[in-house]
Amino acid sequence: MYRIVKRREMAGGDIILNEIEAPRIARIAQPGQFVILRINEAGERIPMTIADTDAKNGTITIIYHVVGWSTAQFKTLQVGDHYLNVAGPLGRPTDVENAGTAICVGGGTGLAVLYPIAKKLKSTGNRVVSIIGARTRDLVILEEEIAAVSDVLMICTDDGSLGRKAVVTELLKEALQSETPGLVVAIGPVFMMKLVSDITRPRNIKTIVSLNPIMIDGTGMCGSCRVEVGGETKLACVDGPEFDGHLVNYDLLISRLTAFKEEERQSLRVHGAEDLHSCRLKDVHLV
Repeated sequence: MYRIVKRREMAGGDIILNEIEAPRIARIAQPGQFVILRINEAGERIPMTIADTDAKNGTITIIYHVVGWSTAQFKTLQVGDHYLNVAGPLGRPTDVENAGTAICVGGGTGLAVLYPIAKKLKSTGNRVVSIIGARTRDLVILEEEIAAVSDVLMICTDDGSLGRKAVVTELLKEALQSETPGLVVAIGPVFMMKLVSDITRPRNIKTIVSLNPIMIDGTGMCGSCRVEVGGETKLACVDGPEFDGHLVNYDLLISRLTAFKEEERQSLRVHGAEDLHSCRLKDVHLV
């Protein structure tokens, strides 16, 4: 059993932060890795990126967007409640290197994935330029935390309610006029990562993206999280979740992400939650 020791609602309650007691995971987890959680014996296995760790207190932090039945169940858990299972750390950690200058681009709940990577890049002596965005001010998460590990922070929202009225790719193009990064990290909706990769490819800038395909077991056994990278089939759970953004087949990834949309709708209907943020399913970024 894994006890929740801290809980915070963000974005009007649609995005939830849980700090969970998991001392063995907290001791060895690295940026870029994830865990798989289950609320009870009947619960689904849900992958979540580790947004932060505290080895001293033996805790890990996850941040999730309530988009379906399982995350709606997660939302009912309060401080003192427990997850039945937390398995991890899974996946390959971020290959943090001496990039000189690194530009970190994040959107939506992808910021929960971006933050520990930016933090690690900064701690290893890199100059960090962070570009973060969301649809509106209320959906911008971890702004203060990312600012604390960034030399430059650029913020945009679709409606202009915070920072610039723009999208992150516009700010990236502007940043590249004055910055010469050795690395770009892009994490967020798949189409955003595709556009970032399209911008950096002709400039020959190394670009890392974190992929979020459908995942079940997290150990490479089921094959459900397969993606095509450089013309080869890879498994996001064991070969990733981070890959060379210039080599990813984004069109295939997007098509695979829609594979179980009807089943998701049926599940929401069965559980009496048909209208539960169904319009936001395309924005979820769990890994």
